[in-house]
This record gives sequence, structure tokens and C-alpha cells, in this order.
Amino acid sequence: MHKIQVFFSVLVLLLSVGCSTSKKITSEAPMPEVTITEERLLDTMFVTGSILDEIKVAEDYQLPSYESTYSLKNDLVHTKLDLKFDWVKQQVNGKAELTLKPYFYPTDKVAIDAKGFDIHKITLSNGKVLKYEYDNEVIQIKLDKSYTRKEKYTIAIDYTAKPTEGEIGGSAAITSEQGLFFINHDGSDKKKPMQIWTQGETEWNSRWMPTIDHPNERSTQETYLTVQDRFKTLSNGTLVSSKKNTNGTRTDYWKMDLPHAPYLFMITVGEFAKVSDSWEGIPVDYYVEEEYKPYARQIFEHTPEMLTFFSDLLGVKYPWPKYSQIIVRDYVSGAMENTSSVIFGDFIQKTDQELIDDDNDYIVAHELFHHWFGDYVTCESWANLTMNEGFANYSEYLWFEHKDGRDRADHHRINELNGYLSSSEMHPLIWFDNPGSEAMFDAHSYNKGGLVLHMLRNYVGDDAFFASLNKYLVDNAYTAVEAHDLRLAFEAVTGEDLNWFFNQWYFSSGHPQLTIDYAYDEATRKASVTIEQTQDPEENPAIFQLPINIDIYTATNQVTRKQVMMNLRKQTFVFDAVTKPALINVDGDKVLLAERVDNKTTENYIYQYHNAPNLMDRFEAIQALRGVDSKEAKAVRKASLKDNFWFIRNQSIGQIPADEEAFQLIAQLAENDSHSKVREGALSYLIANEAPQLGTVLEKILEKEKSLSVIATSLFALQQVDPAAALKKAEKYEKESDSNSILAAVGGVYALNGNAEKLPFFENNWGKIDGPPVMDFFGGYAYLLQSSGVELAPSLSKLHGLGIDSSQSLWRRFAATKTLNDLKMSLMQAVEQIEGVEAKAAAQASVDQINSYIQEIKEKETDNQLKGLYGNF
Repeated sequence: MHKIQVFFSVLVLLLSVGCSTSKKITSEAPMPEVTITEERLLDTMFVTGSILDEIKVAEDYQLPSYESTYSLKNDLVHTKLDLKFDWVKQQVNGKAELTLKPYFYPTDKVAIDAKGFDIHKITLSNGKVLKYEYDNEVIQIKLDKSYTRKEKYTIAIDYTAKPTEGEIGGSAAITSEQGLFFINHDGSDKKKPMQIWTQGETEWNSRWMPTIDHPNERSTQETYLTVQDRFKTLSNGTLVSSKKNTNGTRTDYWKMDLPHAPYLFMITVGEFAKVSDSWEGIPVDYYVEEEYKPYARQIFEHTPEMLTFFSDLLGVKYPWPKYSQIIVRDYVSGAMENTSSVIFGDFIQKTDQELIDDDNDYIVAHELFHHWFGDYVTCESWANLTMNEGFANYSEYLWFEHKDGRDRADHHRINELNGYLSSSEMHPLIWFDNPGSEAMFDAHSYNKGGLVLHMLRNYVGDDAFFASLNKYLVDNAYTAVEAHDLRLAFEAVTGEDLNWFFNQWYFSSGHPQLTIDYAYDEATRKASVTIEQTQDPEENPAIFQLPINIDIYTATNQVTRKQVMMNLRKQTFVFDAVTKPALINVDGDKVLLAERVDNKTTENYIYQYHNAPNLMDRFEAIQALRGVDSKEAKAVRKASLKDNFWFIRNQSIGQIPADEEAFQLIAQLAENDSHSKVREGALSYLIANEAPQLGTVLEKILEKEKSLSVIATSLFALQQVDPAAALKKAEKYEKESDSNSILAAVGGVYALNGNAEKLPFFENNWGKIDGPPVMDFFGGYAYLLQSSGVELAPSLSKLHGLGIDSSQSLWRRFAATKTLNDLKMSLMQAVEQIEGVEAKAAAQASVDQINSYIQEIKEKETDNQLKGLYGNF
């Protein structure tokens, strides 16, 4: 799964964050004297003595919380589903045939997960009715006899699933636990397609199908879907047949012959366009909305190439019978690696022009790699989630490294590292005492998991790393795994005991914080590096064992690598050096998961920018040289504007002092740089510094620019330079594009223009715009409402309707509610200044109405994130 937590992370400052501590148990008192006598009679042992009398267990001591792997009493071998859908009631009418056998011990009962069902009948395959008890969560079924592990049996369950009813929770990563979703179920929204889709992770497929809903279970699958003939369907495996019925429906039969976990089962039904591709004889299909059909191959660009790359890299060919990718509306997460049939949220559904600024490679790679790590080999419990997500996260780095080079991969790593370091709570990667399975979907399981794998790769070397992954996959194919399985595979390949690595990175919390100092002794011709670990030993291991590559550069650009192992809290490493090194670069490959204070000199960083090989080296250098006024530092900043990688060029723009020479250089970047983010950054620099070239640059950009983000920034800038021209351009772009960035930019121009006739533009488009640009868009709406002096009541009612509509995205609901609150605060200030009695009363009435609207929104909101944010209103 690829989690999307942008909404939460952008707004997190509005929330308070709590923390908990655990009690440490120490034993400093002497142990009580224990008298034990033993009498042996044949093979029977009797133990007596005073131990029970003298050892008292303190009442406040208890075993730590532990999420154990689900104990399998019965093994689910095969699942056969026959499903029909009641769109009006948003229910599933199903018949399930489950083939099982006792896992090991004989049993005459079986527990089946089924959340919120109406159970009509349960029988054996021979028709014999079975007795059962049901608590609305689990069906406890009494079998007709006791079965052994060599005997299979099949039960048939006739049921109605009601996924929209009952209590439905959610989390930051997966916003709803409903399991199965009807989108636009009554067809009333003519702008939205009718769809059904499922989201099973963690254990929510049991809201629409009876199963043993745990990640260490797996079965083969058959799925019959009866739908209106106009709809397309998708499920796991291959489409065996499609039969038209006499009543205008069609029954599609999907079959998966390879076993996979129940949370990876999926179905989709709806109005989709399908574009077909292939890879080595395997169907590769892309499902999008009809208007995006021309862009489907670009949306999922490189999918066949990724299949080849990952298959070759791992030495295990893609193991499933097809690979389909489908985009749905109102998805409750980022994407989901359902076996052979991946679901994506519609945020990846873009035109060719939108893809200029933001391709989908990272998320396409992530979900595909899950088909080895997550689907082929599956975490045995959610506490071990990083065995799925850490690998999928790291696949993004592997793909960027292969396709675009090391710089892009390392840039991705910088973002992943920052995401992890900004996480609010430190805990082990393998988190047995997690507060709930949904909490596992965080920057540890994902970001840290990938960063740890990168360190392991660097330590053992590429050949051993990928040989170990191959062994891990082959040895554990179609089974559930834990972290120790990975360790054992690496140990078998390398011949090395790696408990030290796994203990500190998988089973302990935190990461090292390093302070690095340098010295050179002219007399002894010795260079030294002193590294101190300063992390809090109460929250982290006091000492991390760190294999470190230290690169020593001479003034003549010769480099020597020293490999050391840090295993003390503070440690000095001494090296021979005939002359003082021009640079000593600790962690030469920039792989350590650590925070560091690196006490290099300005001269060291200047040399580092020009000579050290990695993106992180150059990035560290330009950050360290920010504001340094020497000739050499200025030369680095100027050189960095021509760096081979866009990120360095973009970071450097803001460091250039504003003068005529800088304006000329940066105007060239704004017009001609190969990367849209650099063009946008350069343009923003010219705007902020009121460069005299701005008008000319804007004219050139708007004539030829294809990037929507650059066009949007240009439109904002044109509003400052020539409002009339900006209005004309805005009206042009309104007709040509409804992308988020363009809608926000057009809205900004209309708001500043102050014409109330443009209010319908906002109202007609707030169902299209989503994500962070929503905030500016609704801010413009509020500004125009107030500046144009129109009657507020109709607009307040529309904002209330949007804020209370649970079918709208989190972003839209929050933006509508925040806009109401902002208008209220503005009106409250106005009330104090208004002198007329009637005008004051009218303003107060609007305040009271807004309060009523916000209160109703709060009461009806079900999303926990929004509930927390609304507490501030």
C-alpha cells in the first residue's frame, strides 16, 4: 500500500501531539534465598520449596503489550465467491464457498470473520445445515464432525453484507475501514462515475466477504461478479468467462490459481476505459476514466520496463498471471497492491501536460514491487508490516537509480529521510506493542524500512544484497514471514552473523545522532576523525554499531577510502596523511540513517562541492555555504546554478543576492531550464525581487510554456505586473484547463480583480480542485465574497453543504469549513466596528448562522483527522 498523508502532514501544526512513556523495571535488590529439593522417582520430578512464598509479583508489573501473529486453527485453502450488488441499499448479496482443513490439530469447529453481515444460511457442500453463533464480527461454526489435517471440508455461506452500516473507523493512512465502497451509488452526480471498489488492508475485506481475515492466511480464489452489462469488472487473477444474462446483467468469472492473503482480494465495478498492454505474454491493463484514455500509457508509463527490471534484479520472474492497474474515485488511501490488480486514487489520473510536473513512477514502482514483497511473500502480522512496506518504499529508490541515475534516487532518499525524522513518535520497525494495526502505517514501516535496507545493501555489497533477496523470496514463496526470515537469508548468503544489525535497526527504536570533528597533527602526519553518538540513551540504543566509509581527499584530488566500525559512544579514528587532507568525508556514500553535526570548515565544503561525488555532498555544501561572502563561496553558488541535477539548481536560486547579473542568470533559468520546478523557482525569485526583466520573461513564458505549475506561477506574477492582462489570460486558461494549479491561479486573479460575477467560477469548480491548492482556492473565494460586498447567506449555505458532504474529499471539507470559520472571524471584527443598529444586527446574524453551520459539520463529521482539526474552530 502507498499511504497518502499529505493532508495530515500539511495541517499537523493545528493538532496537539501526545506521547507516552513506559516503566523500566530494574532489579538491584539481592535475590531471595530459595530452597529447592528434588526427589526423582523413575521419570517423574517433584519440585518443592519456598520460592512461591518468597517471590512476590508487584501488582503494577505486567507483561508488555504484544501483537502476536494470528493462531491458525483452520487453514483456508480456497475461496469461491458469487456476488450481486444492491446499489440502492449499498449492499452485497453473496454466496461464499470456503474450502478449509485443520491447520494441525483435529477440530470440529471453525471461526470465520464476517463484519456486519446478515447470515441467511450456512451449510456443508453436501447441503447439510450447520449450527453457528454470530456476534456481528466472527461466525463460530460447529462442523458435522472432527476433521484432521489431512481432510478438507467446504462450507457454504449465504449472506448479505452491509458495509455502509455500523461503526466505521479509519486512520491517517486508510481513512475508512468500510471495506467495500459504492461511489455515486444512485447516479445522482452526473459529473462522477458510478463505481464499486474494495479496500481490504488491514482486515476489512471481511466487511464484504466471509474469510479468515489475517495476513498469515492465504488461499486461491474464484469470483463471480453479476453487474449491469454497461459496467466493467476487475478482480484478482484472469477473466475466464463473461456471460450476458437475459435481464440486462452480465456475470464475469475471475480466477486466481495462486494462493494469496485475504486482505489482497479485490473487486471493482464501474464505468472505466481499458487500455491493454502486455509483458512477456502476460496481460498488462490500465483502467482509467474515459477522458483520460489517451493518457493511460503515460499515467502508468514504464510499467512493462519495471516488470523486466524488478524480475531481473530479484532473479524471480513476476509470479502472477496478469498485471492490472485501475484508478477509482474517492479512494481512502494512496494505492493498494491487491494481487495482480492494483487500485490507485484518482490523484494519479493526469493529462500529459499535468504529468510534466509530476510523473507517477514512484507509486507505480511501489505497488508493483509489492507483488514480490507483500503478495508473494507476506508479513505474518501487522507488527511486521515493514517486511511489506519497507521493501516497496525502497523499490522507488531502486527504480530511480536504474532509470534516471543516482542523483534522482538520492534526492528521493533525502525526502524519505526527512519524512522519517519529522515523525512524532519513535518506535521499533518491528513494533509488537503498537496501539493498533492501523498505527503501523507510518514513516517507520515505510521510510525507515527503506532507509535501513539501503544501509544493509551498502554494508554487504550489491551482489550479496540481491542474492540474499533472491534466497529470501525463493525460500519463502507464497508464505508469511517475519524479520528473522530476512536475517537468516542474508546470513546464509554472506556467512556473517547479522543479529547486531537487525537488533538495532529492526527491533530497537530511534537512530544515532552524530557529532563529527576533525584534526590534523603536522608533527606525526596523522589525520583524525572523532565521532560522538549524542542520542538520548533513554529513548534510543546508547551505542549504534555503525560501519562507516571515510573518504580522505588530498589537495591533488586523490581519494582513499577507509572502512571503520564504530562501536563506542565516542570514538577517534586516526589515519596516515603526509599532508593535511583537503577533505575528510565521513559516510562517503551518504547511506547512514542518522542526524549529524558535521564540523567541517568553509574550505572543506567548497572543496566538497567541487569534488565529492554524491548529490548529498553537493547539497550539504551549498546549505553550509549559505550566506558565506567569500569569493570562493560565491563561485560555488554560481556554479551550482548549472549543476547537472535540477534539485541543486533549484536550491541555489534562493541563495543568489539580487542584482542585475543575478537577474540575467535567473531569467535564463526561468525561460529555458529543462526542469519545470527550476523554471518555477526562478520565476518566483524574479517575482519576489521585482526584477525589471519580469514582464519580458512572463511574455516569453506564457507564449511557449507547457508546465501547468509554471503557467500558474506566471499568472500570479502577471497579476502584479499587469492586472488587465492577467484577467484576460485567466479567462483563457479557465476554458483550457481544470488542473489544480491552474484553477487556484485563475481563482487568485479573479479574487484580486474583485468582480462578484466571478463567484460562480469558484462554486462550479470546487468539486474539481483537490489537495493543497484547495486552500488557496477557497481563500480566494472568501476574499472575493468580502471585497465584492455581496449578500453572504447563499454562499454560507453552499459552504455548509460542502463541509457536511461526506462524499467530498478531506481537503474540500476542511477548506469549506475553514472558510466558514475565517468569514466568521472577519465578521466578528466587523461587528465591533459597525455603528448602525440594523447593520450590526445583520452581521451578528451571519455570525450566529455560521456558528450553527460549523457546529453541525462538527457533529456529523466521522473522520478522526477532521474532528481533531475542527476542534480549533
